[in-house]
Amino acid sequence: MENRIITANRIVVKVGTSSLIYPNGAINFETFDQLAYTLSALNNQGKELILVSSGAIGVGLNKMHLKKRPTEIGAQQALAAIGQSELMTLFTQRFNHYMTNIAQVLLTHDVFDYPKSDQFVMNTFNCLLNDNVIPIVNENDTVATDELDHKTTFGDNDQLSAIVASHVNADLLVVLSDINGFYDRNPKKFTNANLINQVSKIDDEDFSVAGGTGSRFGTGGMRTKLLAAKRMLDEDRQMVLANGKDPRVILDILAGKQVGTLFSKTTPQLKEGVTHE
Repeated sequence: MENRIITANRIVVKVGTSSLIYPNGAINFETFDQLAYTLSALNNQGKELILVSSGAIGVGLNKMHLKKRPTEIGAQQALAAIGQSELMTLFTQRFNHYMTNIAQVLLTHDVFDYPKSDQFVMNTFNCLLNDNVIPIVNENDTVATDELDHKTTFGDNDQLSAIVASHVNADLLVVLSDINGFYDRNPKKFTNANLINQVSKIDDEDFSVAGGTGSRFGTGGMRTKLLAAKRMLDEDRQMVLANGKDPRVILDILAGKQVGTLFSKTTPQLKEGVTHE
């Protein structure tokens, strides 16, 4: 199979809770390390990277030795505050190992709704990227609640990553999840489900294929990923949905290997005479 040619310099990577937390609630240290290694390697190549990371509540549950996510909003926000601190500690340790600087950026939806605050946060992103610092973005869960017409929540980090990619004018959004890509039917229910290599348009039928939420630690599902992909397609940007079990898959994506599902209006050029290993 011939390889894609994907040219991207400014890249947003979204990693889901299911990639960072095992089903039993324990932290997947290997994923943290491989993610830090991969983004550091790309940063050394001159790529501009922004990481949108889920996992605050999942890490908080592990920190507090809880097996069940609380139902009260206040308890969830408190847990997110605990987990966010722990999450950044884990990332700081691993990125320091690869001599890469990172920064924390916590956002609420209304930041993008007002031109002045939007410009301020864009200035922050640009300054960090110019200094070869990788911003690690998450929703500010401790204050994000929607009341009346004051919208603060993004709903999920798939939407957050697409909004960030749009506002920073990223070339590519890579969404790492617990699934290999977008299938023509639910692969967890149908053994004959086929992985779709490329999607150039998303319609109602595609959304009907998508199910509900994912793991008990996260809030996203295939539908939220399709919504993110639709935003990228509408803006003529590219997105790849791939399995985040080994974040080094990002290197394969940028090398043109046909892994995951590429959401792109145009068919990328192919490298002739190169086969997919």
